[in-house]
Amino acid sequence: MTDRLYYADSYLTHFTARVVERLTWDGHPAVILDRTAFYPTSGGQPSDWGYLGGVPVLGAEVREPDGAIVHILEASLPDDEVTGEIDWPRRFDHMQQHTGQHLLSAACEQWLDADTVSFHLGAEVSTIDLNVPRLSRQALEEVEERVNKVIWENWPVRAYFVRPEDVATLPLRRPPQVEGPIRLVEVAGDEEGRPFDLNPCGGTHVARTGEIGLLKVLRLDYRGQETRVEFVCGGRALRDYRLKNGMLQNLAAMLTVGYWELPEAVGRLQDEVKEVRREARSLRERLVEVEAARLAETAVSVGPLRVARAVEENWDPADLRALAQKVAAHPGTVALVASVGGERVHLCVACAEGVPADATALLRAIAEPLGGKGGGQARFAQGSAPAAPRQRVEEAIRGIHEGHEEHEE
Repeated sequence: MTDRLYYADSYLTHFTARVVERLTWDGHPAVILDRTAFYPTSGGQPSDWGYLGGVPVLGAEVREPDGAIVHILEASLPDDEVTGEIDWPRRFDHMQQHTGQHLLSAACEQWLDADTVSFHLGAEVSTIDLNVPRLSRQALEEVEERVNKVIWENWPVRAYFVRPEDVATLPLRRPPQVEGPIRLVEVAGDEEGRPFDLNPCGGTHVARTGEIGLLKVLRLDYRGQETRVEFVCGGRALRDYRLKNGMLQNLAAMLTVGYWELPEAVGRLQDEVKEVRREARSLRERLVEVEAARLAETAVSVGPLRVARAVEENWDPADLRALAQKVAAHPGTVALVASVGGERVHLCVACAEGVPADATALLRAIAEPLGGKGGGQARFAQGSAPAAPRQRVEEAIRGIHEGHEEHEE
């Protein structure tokens, strides 16, 4: 089994080792070493990155059942004796997030009676899932305050092994999931010697809570019987604050208000948008009325029918439907209307009651030359076709008129 150097020293970034096995892992060359400081993906924490003999290490995984650590490489190693180098910024980021998670989980258990059932350390944010269906934002803010107090008081964090038979005597937050010697991570306790957190864990952690810097809860996600808490620590919290502060300042500048006035300014904008939408809807309705009257008045006589046709620019399908139906409200009238200018050509056919025409058949006769389709009933049908030039759509509609005129002759 690989000697895991990070167990004893999470701050170890350079080491020497010997290759004991070469293999292929997920299509990449890989090696197993006699000793390593590379943390493998496990326990919700991603693996370290870095270099072995100058070759990039893309990740590390635990091979079952022997527990050897497989180092996945960008290229094959030329030598058996190698020097390893850990990507320190990534390692320290994971240390901040993971120790922060221990504090957050312990605080949720102590003050909210909510146990952590899973943990995930993501590339941007981390999450814990708590075994309660719902928690208030205020409750999490109080926990957040307590956790940050522990961080700023800079308590010691210690990792050590105990014998399996000693576990039953310890106030562990959760029972160990492995056999043999148990590695514990302990966050220093109160004056009576009770630890703030004591938990079995094989991950990498900071030496003192102050190195976490800050823990910020970002979001709560209610997932059935569990609540997911999304959070960031340390450098991630700084980047999150920088990003959101920049967004606030930019928005405030765009609206020419102070950032503290943004809620009121956005509220005013929402009210203005609602009013503009109401006015636009009223204008569209008026436009439909006026256009319908014009089309009905200029409809062409085709045998016993009066046929009104129009190709509009960028009309909403709902307005196009309303236009066709209003035109067909005039006795003896058939409306053939289309809208062009978008990703699709929209088509509507409406027939006045009692006219000897079938809207569905007319629609299909227009749509098919355009590569489109649609359907409906005898008095109303609608469909669409791929985007096409206005002239082509006008020709397709005019072809219907011509067909009717030839039929009448």
